[in-house]
Amino acid sequence: EVQLVESGGGLVQPGGSLRLSCAASGFTFSRFHMRWDRQAPGKELEWVATIHSSGTVANYADSVKGRFTISRDNAKNTLYLEMNILKPEDTAVYYCGTPSGSRGQGTQVTVSS
Repeated sequence: EVQLVESGGGLVQPGGSLRLSCAASGFTFSRFHMRWDRQAPGKELEWVATIHSSGTVANYADSVKGRFTISRDNAKNTLYLEMNILKPEDTAVYYCGTPSGSRGQGTQVTVSS
């Protein structure tokens, strides 16, 4: 059974930073591309970033490019999202996910002064 558990969210001031983690189990993590998505209140789910199974290639939504960094540690079955220069519009529930559509319960990120 695929399990994805996100953590690291919280309340941060504009301009601040957070690092999200996603612990994966129940599948061969190192064989799959992984992604982060987010959903803001009243809005649809939005793709944030994807990373290749090897960790060597990553792609980002224009809204986060240059501020967010996706990474992974295949030895620890863990996915990360480093978020810098956070803006109020980054406020959302952040989910890690697999290409097949599995997703965790999410972690709340709130950017507010």
